[in-house]
Amino acid sequence: MSAGTYTPQAGAAPLSRMITAQTALETRMLLRNGEQLLLTVIIPTLLLVLFSAVDIVDTGAGRSVDFLTPGILALAVMSTAFTGQAIATGFERRYGVLKRLGASPLPRWALMTAKTLAVLVTEVLQVVLLTVIAFALGWSPHGNPFAVLMLLVLGTAAFSGLGLLMAGTLKAEATLAAANLVFLLLLVGGGVIVPLDKFPDAVQSVLGLLPIAALSDGLRDVLQHGASMPWNDLGILAVWAVLGLGTAAKFFRWE
Repeated sequence: MSAGTYTPQAGAAPLSRMITAQTALETRMLLRNGEQLLLTVIIPTLLLVLFSAVDIVDTGAGRSVDFLTPGILALAVMSTAFTGQAIATGFERRYGVLKRLGASPLPRWALMTAKTLAVLVTEVLQVVLLTVIAFALGWSPHGNPFAVLMLLVLGTAAFSGLGLLMAGTLKAEATLAAANLVFLLLLVGGGVIVPLDKFPDAVQSVLGLLPIAALSDGLRDVLQHGASMPWNDLGILAVWAVLGLGTAAKFFRWE
């Protein structure tokens, strides 16, 4: 028996195992954070139940839940991929967590991949929960499931890029304030609860180019009106995804 038989073999774990472990850690951190849980689960759920049960906003012909559910699903994506990720990543950057992780065997691109996968896992849980609640409220969706998946994936990419850009360029406190402010503004003016046709024509044309408006309108066209593939909304989200992720990759500061 050689002398080195019981010596642990030095070296990093396989890349796939590192990404999986980091993804699990990022997911647990997202779900354990009280503020993130409020943004990602509680607020969308309360809005869906409240505005479906009480006739507060005129959502047009048909049942309110059929109009509201696609918008609330879009809001859930934004709350996780943009607001939650921006705040969490901003404070990780401030406290030096990203700097230390960047010096570990886990490549920086793999860390960003793990964060993105954690966002997707959280979104799956959100979508399942909100869908169950919406069905209990009498929701009757239509349309192409593949189109819904495309919208959610591109919406996640767009909001994730914007969230990482904010977290990687602003101070943590500024990120916290700006992310929450943007969340509230887009909640009101992004077609989530209030239809865009309630705004003046000139404002509608601008609001319609926002990623939250493209995502909520695209989901609504498919799930409420049975559209096959909302190419215009997909195109807007694709542009935001390329711009957001590309700019974040260029200007993100790790410390």
